[in-house]
Parts: sequence; structure tokens; C-alpha cells
Amino acid sequence: MNQLKHLAIIMDGNGRWAKQKGKIRTQGHKKGIQTVREITKWCAKNDISYLSLYAFSTENWNRPKTEVDFLMKSLEKYLLQETHTYHQNNIRFKAIGNIETFSNPLKTLIKDLEQSTSSNTALTQILALNYGSKDEIKRAFEKILLEKTYEKESDIQKLIESNLDTSEIPDVDLLIRTGGEMRLSNFLLWQISYAELFFTPTLWPDFNTNELREIIQSYQTRIRRFGSL
Repeated sequence: MNQLKHLAIIMDGNGRWAKQKGKIRTQGHKKGIQTVREITKWCAKNDISYLSLYAFSTENWNRPKTEVDFLMKSLEKYLLQETHTYHQNNIRFKAIGNIETFSNPLKTLIKDLEQSTSSNTALTQILALNYGSKDEIKRAFEKILLEKTYEKESDIQKLIESNLDTSEIPDVDLLIRTGGEMRLSNFLLWQISYAELFFTPTLWPDFNTNELREIIQSYQTRIRRFGSL
């Protein structure tokens, strides 16, 4: 049976969920936050070590300013409200992506929450914020060149991995995308090189722990060869 150590989810479908119900898009995002809480708590109680959630991509800045502003305010509110949830459920919080573009209060909140939850051990929840995999790899190479940490004999793959946002996190075992789309959308491209992929038509606000459990049960029956026979 396959061990599931690192689960990654592309949370898609908030806007379509709202449209189907005759609501504005922001209502879909509010409902989606409830799903984040439910799924995160379930993972913490079911021996999953890492949960990576695609919360805001480098391309999401192209959305209408009103929606981007709402998402930024929602992120700040979520982090403030969920501090108790993190500690109550022994969850460590970590952000990946380029957060330097965020407001100073939001950056401070992210860093403070990372610090205050750093000793929690049941689950590491990783929020990808202003994240794009190509941007992450570009930033990794910039760090390598700036710090001149390479030599002719360097193990280049290990050097790159040690400079990624996920340098202390194992590669993804299982990637789920909700919402029916079948693409990776620039998410953890390096880290999912041998991940098992699942695509579900369920919109993120309707995704629940029962469906997650069924997907994990299916994942555990798959044969993972990692290139071998």
C-alpha cells in the first residue's frame, strides 16, 4: 500500500460554484475557505505529514482588482482566525511563493504565524501564495548565482532542490485538482515529477473529506514504479 506523506491540491472552482448558485464570485471564495479548514483538519488527524494548497498564483494578479483585493483581505482574515485552529490541531503553517509583493502587515502576519507554529508536528500546511513553479525555479537559480554556492563538481539537481521554496519538504506523492480542469497550472512542477494525479469534477467549495478519503484509497491501490519495471 502506497504511503501518502505529501498531498497537494489545486483548489479550483470557487467562482463557478458561486455562479451556479446565482451568487457573486467572492461568496465562492468564502465557501472555499471553509473547505480549506475542513480538509486541513482531516489531514492532521489522518497521518498526512504535508498538505500543499494552491491559494494564489503569480497569474492571479491578472484578475479584476476588486477580486484580488478581496482575496488579499480574505487571506489576512483567514490567517488571523485560523491561528487557534493551527495550534488546537498541532498544525505547522508554511508559505511558499514570493510574498515580498504583499503588504507589510500581511507579510508580517505570514512570518509571525510561521514562527508561532514552527514546533507543531501533526501536519505542515503549505499555502502557495503568489506562487508559480517557473518563478520558483527562476528564483532558485538567482539565489545560486548570487550566493555562488556552486562548484564544477556540484550535484546540480541537489543544488537546485536546496534552493527551492520547498527545500525542506519531500516531493509530492498525490496531486488532486478539483473543478474538472485537467492541467497543472504551473504548480509544483519540479516536486510532482513522480506524483500520482487525480482530477475531479467537484468544485472546491463542494469538495469534502469523504471524497478525499475515496481518492486516497484509490491512490493506495496504484503501482508506483518511479521509472522501474
